[in-house]
Amino acid sequence: MADKMSRRPLTSRDSGWAKGITKALAATSISPNQVSQASMLAAALAAIAFWFSGDTSDAVLRGALLVGAAVFCQLRLLCNLIDGLLAIEAGKSAADGAFWNEFPDRVADILILVGAGYAIGEVSLGWAAAAFAVFTAYVRELGGANGMPADFSGPMAKPHRMATITLAAVIAALEPLWQGQGEVLTIALWAIAIGSAVTILRRARRLRTWLCREKDGH
Repeated sequence: MADKMSRRPLTSRDSGWAKGITKALAATSISPNQVSQASMLAAALAAIAFWFSGDTSDAVLRGALLVGAAVFCQLRLLCNLIDGLLAIEAGKSAADGAFWNEFPDRVADILILVGAGYAIGEVSLGWAAAAFAVFTAYVRELGGANGMPADFSGPMAKPHRMATITLAAVIAALEPLWQGQGEVLTIALWAIAIGSAVTILRRARRLRTWLCREKDGH
């Protein structure tokens, strides 16, 4: 898992419920890496729910699938929170923790966003949003590889992407009330794609500035 200096700042990390879950899991044989792996399963279930929501004409079933997708998106984030708490606070980190800290996140982003694209018949838009989402993490990790402190800036970092797609899924479940046809998820995916592109440019600019300052400083 990531060390404390490279962790995403989250207020939920200090909440009582998060500490309670961490304490309960710390008393078991469950490892942080297993929790990280579970985040991919949650993302896969979200993707399946999204996919099938676009393949049914039953408004009630579609709504239930979209709400289910929203729940699994949040479960993915919960896993992302708990794995770090188990690794750092509970002292259960492993040698390969850095791999499991990042790899499942990229898989989860792709599964969820492409699944949302399938839900509305806009697969290319889903892939575009996923590609930009992965690229945001690439720029952050490129900075880290060059000694720059982790840059978690937005406007469309991981928590923002998941909040956007979760809220969109819940609202999309209500689309039959106004005869909607996938507009909500379409808007959300465009927002994620464009917001992620802005995030990439912002992080890239910060990285370049930091590298130039470091060179000048030496």
